[in-house]
Amino acid sequence: MSDTCIFCRIFRGEIPAEEVRRTPESLVFRDTNPHAPTHLLVIPKRHVSDLGTFVAEAPAEEIGDFLKVVGEAGRSETTGGYRVVSNEGADGGQTVHHLHFHVMGGRKMAWPPG
Repeated sequence: MSDTCIFCRIFRGEIPAEEVRRTPESLVFRDTNPHAPTHLLVIPKRHVSDLGTFVAEAPAEEIGDFLKVVGEAGRSETTGGYRVVSNEGADGGQTVHHLHFHVMGGRKMAWPPG
């Protein structure tokens, strides 16, 4: 984990977050600037900048466990469906360079998203 990364610091408990679920390798918490009635962030403990890097570096079991937590968060916190978004790189809109998935629900989502 990184000493300066905000998500690493949240995972370690140095910065408070409204936790929804914690496993040894991942954390689900509520976004402080929600864009939907339900807006969760799911982060891995491993400090990795983005999905492409995570898939290239992490063991398949770790990737599978992380994706399982993402799906469980969506199913347990929403009804009627949800959207999962991961921004990657500057053009993708990524502002925190620690892999994270947004899980959003609680309303009908528009398409295209952006």
